[in-house]
Amino acid sequence: MHTLGPHGTNLEAASHEWLRRRGVEGTVELHSSIETALEAVPDDGRHALTVCAVYPALHTLVFGNLHRLHMIDSFVMPTHNMVLATSGTATPATVASHPAPKGLVPADAQVHEVLSNSRAAIDCAEGRFEGCITTIVAAERHGLRVVRDFGPVPMVFTIHQVLASVSGAETPKPLAVQAAL
Repeated sequence: MHTLGPHGTNLEAASHEWLRRRGVEGTVELHSSIETALEAVPDDGRHALTVCAVYPALHTLVFGNLHRLHMIDSFVMPTHNMVLATSGTATPATVASHPAPKGLVPADAQVHEVLSNSRAAIDCAEGRFEGCITTIVAAERHGLRVVRDFGPVPMVFTIHQVLASVSGAETPKPLAVQAAL
């Protein structure tokens, strides 16, 4: 499974949950973006991407890659608690957020988009921004103070099989969801 990192993302948790629900032993590889994950995945039919249904570019990922990527499964799972966290101040003026949950940023704060919830926590902990929208897992990992806990969000996660490449003009066919994935 390939998905968005660094450690502490909801997508990392969802990837492990998908493997667990199927009783499959597998690994989860984390990437800086879903797009870089897609570039890195081998075209051997044995790898998949885990993506969140609210991922801002999901439609582009799906329709721009029909030749090599097929959505083969989806499931609902609650996210980690989503939080507004800071490195100290109670009312951050600048807040890092992935585009998907940026609606949680306080109205009076300036939003700075980053590639993941975990990246938002790292950038906040390193002092790039006063606050962040992140997961409770990432906030705790980076020693941030939780200002507001929005709780878990019931979320749809999608699984996209990277198809095996074939020679010629034939369009690859998706494999059934297999334990080998």
